[in-house]
Amino acid sequence: MKQVPIVDLHTAAEMVKDGDTLLQGGFGMTGNPVHLMHALAEIGTKNLTFIGNNTGEAGIGGGRLLRNGQIKKMIGSFFTSNPDAVKAAQTGAVDYELLPQGTLAEAIRAGGAGIGGFYTPTSAGTLIAAGRETKIIDGEEQVFIKGIRGNVAFIRAWRADTAGNLQYRMTENNFNKAMATAADLVIAEVEEIVPVGEILPEFVHTPGCFVDYLVEAKITLEDLGSSASVSTSKKVDESRMNMARRALKELKKRDVVNLGIGIPTLVADLIIDEHGIILHTENGMLGVGPVPTDGGGAMDYPVNAGKIPVTALKGSSYFDSADSFAMIRGGHVDTAIMGGLEVDEAANLANWAVPGKPLLGVGGAMDLAKGAKRLIITMTHSNPDGSSKVVPKCVLPLTASGVVDLIITDLAVFSFIEGKLTLIEIMPGSSLEEIRTKTTAHFIEKLN
Repeated sequence: MKQVPIVDLHTAAEMVKDGDTLLQGGFGMTGNPVHLMHALAEIGTKNLTFIGNNTGEAGIGGGRLLRNGQIKKMIGSFFTSNPDAVKAAQTGAVDYELLPQGTLAEAIRAGGAGIGGFYTPTSAGTLIAAGRETKIIDGEEQVFIKGIRGNVAFIRAWRADTAGNLQYRMTENNFNKAMATAADLVIAEVEEIVPVGEILPEFVHTPGCFVDYLVEAKITLEDLGSSASVSTSKKVDESRMNMARRALKELKKRDVVNLGIGIPTLVADLIIDEHGIILHTENGMLGVGPVPTDGGGAMDYPVNAGKIPVTALKGSSYFDSADSFAMIRGGHVDTAIMGGLEVDEAANLANWAVPGKPLLGVGGAMDLAKGAKRLIITMTHSNPDGSSKVVPKCVLPLTASGVVDLIITDLAVFSFIEGKLTLIEIMPGSSLEEIRTKTTAHFIEKLN
């Protein structure tokens, strides 16, 4: 059995050269090789093309490289959580390319598997697909995505043995497993290095043949940024809880359900064991439980797609981001509940971008909108200026076309019956007159 060299952080970081393409594992700061990134920041290597789900948080991980001016281009899924990344992109200081989260994960997996690219229905008909080759496959428009490879990959694992076999912990797998296959040089930052044989073969998630160097570095609370802990006190507006309660009524026993950030996450607080609902989170977990009540954070628990620590129910499982989105695109998620900025009469959804606003990231929304068997949108009925979010035709950038099945707002519930936007229910505290006044879309009424 070969022995993988063990090096210090500085030596590892020096292997990245000016102009390299750097893959960085992690989802937020979970499973993020933060110590390697900080060592690279100290060295000052420049003109890097950064590829990762996000650039960490402001001044942490990839965010530190960004502040140093070391990144010339960033390719990822969700940069909104880092204000520095949003500013750098919108001012033109850094080039950027946005890919849906599942598309990014699959592109990395394809690159690592020696596959030139693939077609996906995700992002078809949206700004993300502009300039890309498209093809109709089985009657559906699909977008060609080229496989992604890098010069160097910085990844994070929980344990490694001296042969380079890696074991990930909870939701720390995310992008790390695919990235370990997709670079010319792979450096794994790990919590612990153990002798060969101490990680049983069935617990090896990345075989040692993919790993070139190991670095041992301990994670601290400071390294986890906003996921370090979770508050147990949460006050929620009653109208938002009404939307969550109404959404819960749409779920059936044994449904696999994905909850987006915002109002949809409130549904998780209402689910009890008797409902028999299986929650899926796109960063790599099936069987998501409630937020921990002991004050523990990402050092102790997995995190969900909102980077919030959660508990794991009996029968839960963990997997990487590429497998997670294969579940979504493959039709194994029964229902997705997501937020919205606009929904129109043709069941089109816009929920990821507002021109001029500090938003820079599509995340998993496009994959879920296309891949889930049923899509429920929960959102306030009106914008702060009073304008309707249920509109004749979306004017904001589209997430997906013709995908919405049900809209739940603080005023009303709409369904699409025989392709027509139909009011089926009036929410508590609202009235038919108020709904008519505040809805610009044309709808028919079919109230019980």
